[in-house]
Amino acid sequence: MKCDVLILGGGAAGLAAAVASARRGARTVLIERHGALGGMATAALVHSVCGLYFLREEPGAVFAHGGLPREFAQRLIAAGASPGAVRMGRLDVLPHSPPIFAAVADQLALECAGLEVLLHTELIAVEGTPQVERVEVCCRGRRMTLEPRVCIDASGDGALATLSQCTTDQAPPERLQRPAFIFALQGALVAQLNDEGRVRLACRIAEAVRAGELDAGCLGSSFRASGRGSEVYVTTDLAAPDFDPTDPRQLTALESEGRRLALHLLDFLRREQTAFADAAISAFPARVGIRESRRIRGRATVTAEDVLRGTDSPEVVALGTWPMEGRERHTGARWRFPEGNRPTQIPLGALRAADADNLWMAGRCLSSDHEAQAALRVIGTCLATGEAAGSAAALQASDGCAPGAEAVRQLTQVYEPCAAMSSN
Repeated sequence: MKCDVLILGGGAAGLAAAVASARRGARTVLIERHGALGGMATAALVHSVCGLYFLREEPGAVFAHGGLPREFAQRLIAAGASPGAVRMGRLDVLPHSPPIFAAVADQLALECAGLEVLLHTELIAVEGTPQVERVEVCCRGRRMTLEPRVCIDASGDGALATLSQCTTDQAPPERLQRPAFIFALQGALVAQLNDEGRVRLACRIAEAVRAGELDAGCLGSSFRASGRGSEVYVTTDLAAPDFDPTDPRQLTALESEGRRLALHLLDFLRREQTAFADAAISAFPARVGIRESRRIRGRATVTAEDVLRGTDSPEVVALGTWPMEGRERHTGARWRFPEGNRPTQIPLGALRAADADNLWMAGRCLSSDHEAQAALRVIGTCLATGEAAGSAAALQASDGCAPGAEAVRQLTQVYEPCAAMSSN
């Protein structure tokens, strides 16, 4: 099977890459191992899209991109999946319903005539270096070989890059961002979970952990009403010493531990909190939420200094607009905001593998250092880098050579980093 562009991973980055590629006329194939598109937003129940809007001191959410990130947000709102942007402290986020997110992603993909989506499909082999020539995938024991002109790794783990022997980086276990286990409850008295109520609940959980009444793994658990009846999402960051997000045994242990902690925490809440007296678990995630895994070495690398200073880059093709959200410990976030709320300018070279001529990347495995990745991994930025990588790949498939940043910018509608921060 031949195609112009092959994308591995149907999360936000892969979806945006596939749609951008197909809309530019490329015959595009999107490979996804789960039964739905959306990645962390659907499989892991990450129920807010972060990184869509500029960082601003004043209220009023302002989109950072005029292309697919904005379009997808508007589709979510139109589908009833989201009430629109919500202010949380200094940040604007877009809450959403994970099931409807998946349905909106389906519709967006179906509208692209040149796009074929293969769900329940895993990558098993890659041939060719420094040019990816063949990719072998498998679905339920049925193998298929594809011959793409250009590839995009949006797997989150750099899986395609690893099998093609490209250089990747991974933080040591003690520095990796902790994974999150998110589950849904029904039957909660959400009126009691206002800001004051959540603070009281966090304090009570901390007291119970210190007293030995509650497992220490529940420390730092956060609660957010979805806005849909009595539904509440609970997020628990998992402690994972010596964690390797590519090790099957450790991933298996994490999934089991997440479910155990959820049941343990719910039992405590039912006994201790009137808001949860009649609550029940209504959904476990299809997979634990991995925040950091392999990062693919690119032809440019976004650093922590680039994020904190908002370094200007003439090669910018996408913007990152989320602060560094360090989750190296399971007890909460460590925040670092950029100077003057400046966006991170992501250069085209950070989306192109250093060791392969026809391999691009998007999403959390783009080329960055560990601290910069803590700002760039969020769904809004994944949509933006996915659109940029998909546009670049389609241009390369058509022209036979990699495009420059200006050609990609003309397709992705990246707003000027400073001019658009005060108006929409």
